[in-house]
Amino acid sequence: MVRWLFIGLGSLLVGVGVLGIFLPLLPSTVFFLMAAACYGKSSPSAYHWLTTNRWFGSHLRDYKEERGATVGAKVMSIGSLWLGIGVTEVLIDNTWLRLTLLAVALGVSAHLVLLKTIRR
Repeated sequence: MVRWLFIGLGSLLVGVGVLGIFLPLLPSTVFFLMAAACYGKSSPSAYHWLTTNRWFGSHLRDYKEERGATVGAKVMSIGSLWLGIGVTEVLIDNTWLRLTLLAVALGVSAHLVLLKTIRR
């Protein structure tokens, strides 16, 4: 029963992570990392699929094994983050929400910049 709970939760987290690829304020990596943890406890084949996936498997392995990200991954993440925040800032008319989004963008950007850079 617990095994199936972890598999279900891992699958849900993969779904949210995929959404995070397309939605700028929803981080994808953290959901893929949590999914990997769930799959690691319940399904070796699902864990293997996730960590060898051609779209995000290398990013998960880099983050897990080397505690970092490539320059390209950092640039892409920060660029898409600020593009999404910029579009949202233009579309909303709420000062507190704008300030909150700005604070989130600054925090995530700082985290990405400070993350170890993997050179290949």
